[in-house]
Parts: sequence; C-alpha cells; structure tokens
Amino acid sequence: MSKKREKKSPVKWTGADTRQSFLEFFAQRGHTIVPSASLVPGGDQTLLFTNAGMVQFKDVFLGSGTRPYVRAVDCQKCMRVAGKHNDLEDVGRDDTHHTFFEMLGNWSFGDYYKKEAITWAWELLTEVWGLPKDRLYATCFEDEMGEIPRDDEAAGIWLEQPGFHPDHVLFFGRQDNFWEMADTGPCGPDSEIHFDRGPEYCNMQGLKDHECAVNGDCQRYLELWNLVFIQYNRISPHELEPLPAKHVDTGMGFERIVSVLQDVDSNYKTDLFTPLLDTVQRLTGDDEKTRRQNLTPYRVIADHGRAASFLIADGVVPGNVGRNYVCRMIIRRASRFGGMIGLDEPFLHEIAQTVIACYGDFYPELERNKAAILQTLNEEERRFHRTIDVGVAHFMTLMEQAQSSDSKTISGQSAFDLYATYGLPFEITRDLAVEHGFTTDEAGFYTAMEQHRLASGDGSGKDQTDENIDLYRQILEDLQSSKALGPAGVDYDPYASIQSQGDVLALIRGDERVQSVREGERVEVVLPETSFYVESGGQVTDTGEISAVDGASWEIEIERAREPVKGLILHEGKVVRGNPQVGDLARASIDADRRLDIMRNHTATHLLHAALREVLGEHARQAGSLVAPDHLRFDFTHPEAMTPDEIQLVQEKVSEAILANYKLTVVHKSRQEAIDEGAMALFGETYGEVVRTVSIGEDERHSYELCGGTHVDETGIIGPFLVLSEGSVAAGIRRIEAVTGRKAQSIIDERLRILQDVAAVLDSPIEEIDTRIRNLLAERDRLERERSTYLSQQAIDAFDSLEPQEYAGVRVLSAMIPDADAEILRQLTDRFRDKYDSGVVLLGSIVDGRPILVAAVSADLVTRNLNASKLVKLAAKAIGGGGGGKATLAQAGGKDASKLNEALDVLPNWVESELQ
Repeated sequence: MSKKREKKSPVKWTGADTRQSFLEFFAQRGHTIVPSASLVPGGDQTLLFTNAGMVQFKDVFLGSGTRPYVRAVDCQKCMRVAGKHNDLEDVGRDDTHHTFFEMLGNWSFGDYYKKEAITWAWELLTEVWGLPKDRLYATCFEDEMGEIPRDDEAAGIWLEQPGFHPDHVLFFGRQDNFWEMADTGPCGPDSEIHFDRGPEYCNMQGLKDHECAVNGDCQRYLELWNLVFIQYNRISPHELEPLPAKHVDTGMGFERIVSVLQDVDSNYKTDLFTPLLDTVQRLTGDDEKTRRQNLTPYRVIADHGRAASFLIADGVVPGNVGRNYVCRMIIRRASRFGGMIGLDEPFLHEIAQTVIACYGDFYPELERNKAAILQTLNEEERRFHRTIDVGVAHFMTLMEQAQSSDSKTISGQSAFDLYATYGLPFEITRDLAVEHGFTTDEAGFYTAMEQHRLASGDGSGKDQTDENIDLYRQILEDLQSSKALGPAGVDYDPYASIQSQGDVLALIRGDERVQSVREGERVEVVLPETSFYVESGGQVTDTGEISAVDGASWEIEIERAREPVKGLILHEGKVVRGNPQVGDLARASIDADRRLDIMRNHTATHLLHAALREVLGEHARQAGSLVAPDHLRFDFTHPEAMTPDEIQLVQEKVSEAILANYKLTVVHKSRQEAIDEGAMALFGETYGEVVRTVSIGEDERHSYELCGGTHVDETGIIGPFLVLSEGSVAAGIRRIEAVTGRKAQSIIDERLRILQDVAAVLDSPIEEIDTRIRNLLAERDRLERERSTYLSQQAIDAFDSLEPQEYAGVRVLSAMIPDADAEILRQLTDRFRDKYDSGVVLLGSIVDGRPILVAAVSADLVTRNLNASKLVKLAAKAIGGGGGGKATLAQAGGKDASKLNEALDVLPNWVESELQ
C-alpha cells in the first residue's frame, strides 16, 4: 500500500517557467546566472560534446582555472550520443532517453557547502514547485569498503528539513553515491533526490519477489537531482586527501523535472516536445490513432530534430568523423524514421522551425543561426535521399548473404562499407538489423572506420595532458603565497607594449624546478609580467627573447609562451648565452615585426569572416582558424565550393574595408551583453564571463566579434590582401588561405615580375598579355588539329598499303604504324574489320618514346577461342609491359620500344597455337 499523499500543487509549470524559476531562485541567493556553454567543449580535447553541467567549470575543480564569482547557476545544453553515456538505441523507444537534453545546476566554488545545498534544494522542490514532501527521498553515501567515512553530515541535514520523512534517508555505496571525475583528482560523496511517482509507474508489477525501491529495478522512483559534495582529492585507488576548498556541484535533468511538475508519464508529453510532435502530425496528416501507433518514429524525429538544430546552431555541420559524424547520423536517422511514416521529402527544416520558436527566447543562438540551421538540414536530407534506397537494398543483400552462411550478424566491415559507400550511418544499419532480427558488429565498425581514417591521413592524435601539471600548480601556489605573484598570477597584457621587465621568478628544466640553467639547455621561465601572446583563438604565440638587465649577461631565445595552469605563463625556449638564475632582473622582448604581421592577418581574418557572410549568406560561419605571421587560414561552414567570381568578390570586399581605414574599437563587457548585441563567437572556444570585443568601423560596425587576439588599430595598416586558395576541409566545411602585408606585397611583386618577363618574351604590353596568350593557344589548337589530321591520313595511307596473310585458315595482319597514337590505331583496327568479315589485326606504334599495341579480333573468331585481350598481353611481354581489354578489342603499353617488332611477330604463331 502506498502512503497517503499530500495534495498536489495546483500550479502547472511550463518548461520555460520551470527553467526560469530555477535560475531566479538561486540568483536571489547570491548566485551568478551563467549562460550555457556551447555543445562543443571549449579547450577540452577529452570530450566529443558537453555532456554534463560541470564541463564548463571543470578547470575550477581541477585547480587550473578561476571565476570572478563563487556561486553560479545555469541551464546547460548537453549531448550524450557517444562513449559510456550513449543511449541512442533507447531514444524514441522509451519515455525518458534523449540525445540532446538540458541540465539545471547550481555551484559553489569553495563557498557554501552541504547545509545550504540541501536546504535550498528542499525549499525549491517543496515550497516553490510544490512537490509533496512525503514522496521525496534522499540517498547518502556509505562506503561498502569501509575506507571512506559515511556521510552522516548530509543525512543529518536532510533530517532537519521541515516535513522530511525520517525514513526517507537511505544509504548507498560507491556506485550510487560517490562522484569522481577520473581515476585521480577531485571527488566526493553525493546525495541524490528521488521522487515516488506512485505504484502505477512500476513497470514490473506482477513479477515474483519484485519490490519497488529507490535505486531499484522499476520506474516508480525517479531520480530528480544529484547534489555532489567535492571534498577530497584522490591520489591513488586507496588514498584520499581533503581538499583545501570544498565545492558543490549539482545537476538536475530538466526534462525529468518538467514531466513531474506537469504530471505526465513521459518526457515527450511535456510542452518541451508536444509542439514538435504536433508539427510531425501536421506534416503527415495522421489522426490521433495513427500518431499513437507510430509513436517511436514521432519521438525519434522530435528528439533528433531538436538535437540537430542545437548542434548546427553551435557550429557543428554534417560530416564523416567525430562531432560532424554525429550530426550527420542523427539527421539521417530522423529522416529514415520520417520515411517510415510517409515523409518522403525533406521535412526536418519544418521541425527546426518549431524548435526555434519554442527554445529561441532562452537560446538566442537558434534564432541568430536560423538560416544556417534550415539550409543545412534541407541539404543533408536531400543528400541522404539520393542514396538511401540503394543503401537499404545493399543491406538486404548483405542480410541474405549472412543468412546463407547461417549467421545473424552484419560484420563491422560491411557496416562501414554501407556508410562509406551508401551513406548509411552505423546507427541506421543497427536499426535495420534489429528490425530484421539481426545484430551488428559495432566494435568491428569502429575499427574499420579508424583504419580508414588513418589510411586517409587523418591520424593526428589528441592533445596530451601536460605531465608537469602538478609541478606547475605547486609553483603557482608558492609564488602567490610569497607575494611574488598576485592572486591572478602573472600580470598578462599582450596589448600594452612589446617589452616587460621583472625578476626571474622560476626556472623549469624538463620536469624539475631549478635555480639556474646553462647555455644550450632548454628552459621554461616565469616572470611577474609579460607581453608575450599565449596561443589561443587560432592566433599563434609570440616569439622573442628574454635577456639579463644590469650585472648578469645572458639571453634566452623564446619560441613560445603557454599557460598550462591559469595564472602561470611559461616562456619556453633555449639558452643561447650565459647562465640565467632565479632572481636575475630580466627584460622580455617580443619580435615586434612578427607581431605586427600576425596583427595584420588577425584583423584581416575578421574582415574575411564579414565578407564571406555578405557574399555567401549568414550560414557562412567560422569553424576554425589559424593566424600566423606569414599567412592566415580560415575555415567556414558552406555546403559547396566557392565560384571564382565569389572568391574574387570576397577579396574585393576585404580590400575595400582595408582601404576604408576603419578604426578598431576594443571594449571589455559581459559575455551575455556582447552576445545579445550580436557579437560573433567561435564555437568550441572558451570565453570568460567578461569578454574582449573587437568591432571594426565606427558609425556602422563592419565586423563585431569576441576576440582575445592582437589587432591593428586601423584597417589601413593591413596593406594588400590576397586569397591564395579555397578548398574543402570536410563535408560542409570550406577553407580559405590568404596573406596580407609584407607577404602579400612579396607575392604581388613576384607575380608582377613574372608578368613582365612573359610580356618581354611575347613582345607584348602587360595589359595585352591575356589576349596574346589566348590567340597563341587558339593557334596551337588549330595546328594540333591539322597535325592530327595529317598523321591520321598518313597512317591510313600506310595501313591501306598493307595486305594481310593467312595462317591456319585465318586472315591476319600485324604492322608497325609510325607516328600513330592509340586512338588512330583503334580507328585502323575498325577499318580492318570493315574491310574484312573475318580476321585478326595487331598494330603497334611509338608515342613519346614508349611502345603501344592495339589488337582486334572479329566476332566469328572469338567463338573459336581467339581473344584480343589474351593477344595483347602475350605481345606486351616482349616490350616489358601489359594490357587488356575485351575479346574483340584490347590495348597494351610497354617500356622497351626497341622490342616492338618482336612483339608484333608473335601474331602468326599465336593464331596457330590457339586454333589447334
């Protein structure tokens, strides 16, 4: 029997109301509302997608980053379609699994702890949202291994909450109630909040010995919220040490809490999904009964359409590997399920329209990138429709072949071939296999994909975690403790000047901190301040030198600057003179000319981005860049190659902006304010709460982007701008390579010199070179045609003077035809067969010093075992070559022209031997 329930709250919370009330509740308690990070994790090579709310704060927990606040609250966009959190097979087939979802969370970075976290969670759930108190349970940690203390503190706080049932505190072990980021590092106990949805939600009723329970097997008790208390640092599998600062990290599944507040038994029945399902029904024209019968396709389309819209909004386009593969896969999987319910034309753009209408107010990036979302979906569906029928037909063939071998498995290699050749992602092959009672070798598929990736040259490894990270943290802590560095670490301002001065604070040689280094040794140097730019946002690092000031005499050639731990900037290089020591007064100087070249290219990159969007459309968005001193590289989203006219127009627009000599304005403001104003941000980059904005143009912004890089003060300083190339990087991603300033001027000078040399050779003014060359090419083509006609007629005359001989009753002709190419020889064999009803001909010639052979056999002789392909293969052996073709006509080539007559002489004996 279930306990008597308290009266439910009469308020029916909409999804938007629920999200906003969560944020406002914690904002009223001193939390900073932090915008959702991108689905593409900035600076984290270990993750394919942002898969939890803590991802954007991971650096804080690891000790490598800080924030200007100690309390935060957010609603984070998440994707889980790969790795251990891959529930794709369940998406659409149950009520709770999704690819894209939202995670509500509140955070404390060394500020409040268990008491506040638990008290506020209880208050929000029961007082604000009105959930019945007697249906809420809390789980706490008790170590089954007896190594870690039981979390009686959290349990005691739960028992203090007004109306909390004493029997509803439950203890569980490490798997359920202990959180760890990795094998080592920050960790701690957690407390999960579960909600009793009632016995009617049990999906195991009637099973012998089943009892409904928190963390049990059935669906009655729903986990709503996880409160993680980070208080330890794991050093080894059995060794923990207390952290100096304790943190709170909470996560609540948004879709889950909305389903509870709206009192529905499926996430898909909430107002987060019903508008999307209604759109599907409008497109199909189904009645309610048919809609219920097709619930799985409806749900897959709604889920995948939502996920794809958010992915594209964050800059992920369909492709063949990594994130791009996931985007392509979910679009194609949704499209296939659409085909199952009669949606045979591209339709996902209609679903996306509804997604944008429902979510665009809270996630403005959807509205900003609407055109790109709709265009990308439409084009990807059309590509898929061109191959789906052939792909499915091939799958059916593979299934029949497996059945004939008494197998019910589609091999991994076959699954990969279906994707590589017919565009069927593995997940669609797996769906098809399940529908026909088959399985698919998933491990084999990914092995084949990896082999293909390596073979195609995409074998670059991931960035490796810095092995000296603990050493760097210790150095930073020591320098801050001794006041050698301030709370923010090294005073870093790469925009102020090209020089900085201060004492050498630390030297690192290899993996150890040292007091001095010698000439020839590699070293990392810490100074109290620096103007060296640390590589980020696509801009390369500065280079330069650090040298002694007064007294000592030494110099270090600096190759790069990096920041392995937030606040600690390392100058990495080689000692070229003397013996630097900790405490020496030093001057750090960047290579000023190189910096200016980089600044020219970086500002030109912004102008190029603006020009591409103007010429190609708003869907053309930055997807990566490299800003180096000698060139710039810009990747952008666009479905097809640019035309020469488009490339020329983009170059002209960038050049116009340079000549306009626009001023650049740099302003620091809140990230959200900048985004709301329309500033462009690069997906996958990490931005702080306060961002640096760079706008070009005063009266009307020509370009407006978030950017931490260095720039010129006015666009006129950039100088000439040249596009060198435009090409494909991946499906839907194009790349432009360009140069500016000194490099562009050098190329212009070189090209002008070449033009002048060509003009002198042609005895023509430069401005008339193109006309002169076209006339010369036309004349060359005319002469080539005349020569070809002459050689053809010469070959015909030579051929007509020949008479075939008879061997074994067969008319045969072999001959050397001077100056005849393969096409002429084939024409002559046709001439032979037109003149003689039956016979064999073998002709040879020498083209550019290499021998060629062409053989022909009349159809009647093919039936008598004479084969032109066999003939040329035999003859080609004499000239050191090979060939082949059809039984009636074949061709061969070789290396030794001196043996051509020997090759032609094989014909009579070959005919006689073949006819025996």
